[in-house]
Amino acid sequence: MAVDLARWQFAIVTVFHFFFVPMTIGLAFLVAVMQTLALIRKDETWDRLSRFFGRIFLISLAVGVVSGIVLEFEFGLNWSAFSIFVGNIFGAPLAIEGLLAFFIESTFIGLWIFGRGRLSPRVHLATIWLVSIGTALSAFFILAANAWMQHPVGYTVEGRQAVLTNFWAVLGNSTLWASFVHTVAAALATGGALVLGISIWRARRAPDDGEREAYRRATALACAVVLVTVVVTAISGDLQARLMDVQQPMKMAAAEALYNTQNGASFSLLTIGNLSGQPVFQIRVPHLLSLIADLSWNGQVVGINQMQASEVAKYGAGNYAPVLWLTYWSFRAMVGAGILMIVVSAWGVWLWWRKRLTATRWFLRAAVAGAVLPIIANASGWIFTEAGRQPWIVYGLMQTARGVSTVGGGDVALTTAAFVAVYTVLAVLAVVLVLHAARHPFDEIGEPPEDADLASAPGLVY
Repeated sequence: MAVDLARWQFAIVTVFHFFFVPMTIGLAFLVAVMQTLALIRKDETWDRLSRFFGRIFLISLAVGVVSGIVLEFEFGLNWSAFSIFVGNIFGAPLAIEGLLAFFIESTFIGLWIFGRGRLSPRVHLATIWLVSIGTALSAFFILAANAWMQHPVGYTVEGRQAVLTNFWAVLGNSTLWASFVHTVAAALATGGALVLGISIWRARRAPDDGEREAYRRATALACAVVLVTVVVTAISGDLQARLMDVQQPMKMAAAEALYNTQNGASFSLLTIGNLSGQPVFQIRVPHLLSLIADLSWNGQVVGINQMQASEVAKYGAGNYAPVLWLTYWSFRAMVGAGILMIVVSAWGVWLWWRKRLTATRWFLRAAVAGAVLPIIANASGWIFTEAGRQPWIVYGLMQTARGVSTVGGGDVALTTAAFVAVYTVLAVLAVVLVLHAARHPFDEIGEPPEDADLASAPGLVY
């Protein structure tokens, strides 16, 4: 019971935190791009847009930081055996994340917030780019730790601990680089989708031509960013799938609920009924799973039953298959949301080319609703990645049940209920604050501070 509750608690906190991490990374980049355009073009409109979306970025950053702090404590409180086992390896990337990446973010976000009008425009622009770089570095070092859990490298086991023997092998982990590109691209798409939804909504309701034109610009930029980054996300995800077929073949089989090894395995887009081989209805694409696994039309995909027998022979008795319905449907939610994002952003680019970007009512509805698509894709992708690794907490080295602390089930249940309550309040506050910022009158954005030196940037309001 304590193991299941600890897993639920960590999953709830992680998924909630991961709502805001990609949004923060994506918005930091887009705000930096807008501020760069403002400086290069001496354009007050882009400057006001950078301030407008900068407020939403700060909300996302604040909630993300607050919700992420809890995870650091959970490693010690609920997963002490796991922490003892991996501490020698996790210490390096997580320490660098805190001492380097988060230090960059926290330092330069302060300079960006309070330095407007006090720093020169170029120095002020550099601060937001450093914040954007810092968010990406944070993602890299955290993913380095997670990638080691997925595919351990550069270590030896001494007693009850995994000991780091090659730090550069950890940083060069193929799983890390594939997941980093995939995660950052998805984060940029997340920020772009939010900017797209808000911008086109504001453009249709703007009281004057100047504001409408401003949000048309932001809408066009967001469409281009989403389209490019979703395509990069799909390509990097394809690379991850081939790595997964080699490194975690059970996860690949679970993604399709494929029980027996097949050559030229098909992929089911939709299954109604039992996943154990007796569905009521299915829509299947022939050979697609083999193509995903190894780019081969008749490539072999190992089945769950064969992998189970192999794992038993290697690690001893036990059930080595993850929860199939969770891996199966989370994988399809991730892929489905990604495909819809490509459709919406490509539609937007085509409308921009036709000069009808903000004039199509159906696109307005799709873009506003589409703001939640990357959130669905990110959450379901993270669930698939972590749930598909089960029953391993470190693949091939430590099972999840052996990583938990000796904290009683009642205590874990109590803290879980408390976290759910607090995070529900945080979620409501975040939504309210974002909606309030999105409704902020555009003519109030960009007013210079009283002590600003306007002569320092001709054509800009600083």
